[in-house]
Amino acid sequence: MATGKQPALTDGERARVEAAVQAAEQHTSAEIVPMIVGRSGFYREAHHRVGLLSAVLVLTALLTIETAWLPWGWHASNALWLLSVTMLAYVFGSWIGTWYPVLRLFTSRERMRQKVQLRAERAFAQHGLARTRERTGLLLMVSLLERQVYVLADYSLHGRISDEQWQKVVAVVAEHMKGGDLAGGLCRGIEASGILLASACPPRAGDNPNELSNAVIQDP
Repeated sequence: MATGKQPALTDGERARVEAAVQAAEQHTSAEIVPMIVGRSGFYREAHHRVGLLSAVLVLTALLTIETAWLPWGWHASNALWLLSVTMLAYVFGSWIGTWYPVLRLFTSRERMRQKVQLRAERAFAQHGLARTRERTGLLLMVSLLERQVYVLADYSLHGRISDEQWQKVVAVVAEHMKGGDLAGGLCRGIEASGILLASACPPRAGDNPNELSNAVIQDP
């Protein structure tokens, strides 16, 4: 049964994105790292919300038609049966709550944005973006469950490129994602980032090492 997950990039698509990184970095001393994650959080609270909603709906329905299944009045076995059915409804609802479309429905966009930001900050450190020579690492991360794009630049780029400019990069990637073209969105986002970075931190003549891999990082 489908859960709403999106497929990873094909080998050809990864090669396109890596080529876009290589082309963009030829004109800047910055390092661009594209990353795709399946999800930035588990959102267990959404699982519980859906489970509780399912349990309440089932319990309400059973009590509404009480006369149909309880003609002889209340006793212990009936109460146990009612409790068991309600618990099963909760378990089933919690499982339904793991599906991506349901998670999105029961989780606020702000909550997801916070999780995406935390995942990006953790990835920035884990994958060595803070260890470039001039502190010019740039993470361009797509989180599939949340359908969100996050750009995280190292501190030396702060003040050189505004948040509004980075948001335009985010919008470019997000627009292509809506059309199902994740690889195209990443390529366009990398190209747009490269233009900004070329102006903010151009390469030194004869001294522009490739400090970080051009490969797309893909995490579940």
